[in-house]
Amino acid sequence: RLSCVRNNVWLACCGVVSAGLAVLSSFGLMLFCGVPFVVTVGNAPFLILGVGVDDMFIMIASWEQSSRKKEKSDVKSRLAETYAEAALSVTITTLTDVLAFFIGTWTAFPSVRSFCLYTGTAFVFCYIYTLTFFGAIIVLNHKREQGNRHWLTCMPVGVGKGQTEKSCLYNACCIGSCSGESSQTESEHPMSIFFKKYYGPFFTNKWVKVLVVLLYGVYLGGSIYGCIQIREGIDLRNLASDDSYIIPYYDDEDKYFSAYGPRVMVVITESVDYWNETVRLGIENCTENLE
Repeated sequence: RLSCVRNNVWLACCGVVSAGLAVLSSFGLMLFCGVPFVVTVGNAPFLILGVGVDDMFIMIASWEQSSRKKEKSDVKSRLAETYAEAALSVTITTLTDVLAFFIGTWTAFPSVRSFCLYTGTAFVFCYIYTLTFFGAIIVLNHKREQGNRHWLTCMPVGVGKGQTEKSCLYNACCIGSCSGESSQTESEHPMSIFFKKYYGPFFTNKWVKVLVVLLYGVYLGGSIYGCIQIREGIDLRNLASDDSYIIPYYDDEDKYFSAYGPRVMVVITESVDYWNETVRLGIENCTENLE
């Protein structure tokens, strides 16, 4: 927003901080419990940031919606209305993510297991911080707006009456409007209008609903077919770039040597006297027996 009072830069920053606190808490807990930290765990903060920012937008949108209901004017009622609208969506998102990653802990790969443990725990902390820390930040930001304080310095600013002789830049940066007036004149977001007046009615049409069900059936059938076709294993040639010399190597190996199976190697881990003929004969006999 252009208003120096209604601007919510700090609110958005605190939403990112909330996701960061979740990462710190989960990583600290896992390290304290002795869970190994592997390189792939370094990707987890990006996932947590995405979900945390998404939850932040849901919370702020629900808070703004509650401001348009005159019977919910006090802070407690508005916060209750916000949680009633946003908490369900945030909870479902968190439950599905946590379930997905904790199922991943059943894998036999230790690196994947550690990554899923760190990330799943971080989602739990992200949920806790969103409903506690960020909810409190929303209330504090609302009190700042009620006090007609600047978004950056939190210092009281002029209401704007009798300041017309000032420059436009001064009025935009240093002059605010009364909190009561700003809440009443707050217009609905164009995206909300689109989904409410056009998108929603379109999908509630009975023929569209039938089409959606049919499309979902096709999607579900394709998904089941894809799951049936999945085979365990990994093709090493897919790990290299398309122009790598390793691609024709794996192609030739698969074409000419696939019938022989994996290569078997014998490693002698001890120091032996290769100059001793008896030792050499023993190694030769061992090799013949393996063949």
